Amino acid sequence: MSAYRHILLASHGTAGARAAERAALALAGAGAQLSQLVVVPDFWKGMMGDDWLNNASTRDVYARHVERQLEREIEAEVARVRADAAARGLRYARQIVLGRPAECLVDCASRLRPDLVVIGSPRPPRAKGLRSRMDPDTLLRGLVVPLLVVPYPR
Repeated sequence: MSAYRHILLASHGTAGARAAERAALALAGAGAQLSQLVVVPDFWKGMMGDDWLNNASTRDVYARHVERQLEREIEAEVARVRADAAARGLRYARQIVLGRPAECLVDCASRLRPDLVVIGSPRPPRAKGLRSRMDPDTLLRGLVVPLLVVPYPR
């Protein structure tokens, strides 16, 4: 397999995403660009908690808390991938966006024009975790570069 000069990696720290990270790092040529896209699914936009948040002030405080926690988790994932890229002599850039994962990935790929897009496969049935899935139809119709879907680790 040839080494790629620019890889767009959709990764957010799950087991499947980490498998995609390992594949992207292995496929990148010396001095290549690794661009990481982290998509915060748009369902987080309306995250305001439960009925116990009975006034606007409490709801706003809770929303800011959720946003800060999500930001900390994303920055930890970004720092980990950035360090892995640096250890392999790769250039690194990241983008964090809010939206529908597949649409955001297609948009990012059309702007960055990578040689390859790498994603992890969906979790197997009954595996715990958030299911913010990529819409394969959107990806297959929208991407104009090769797509590698890395199998979920066993």
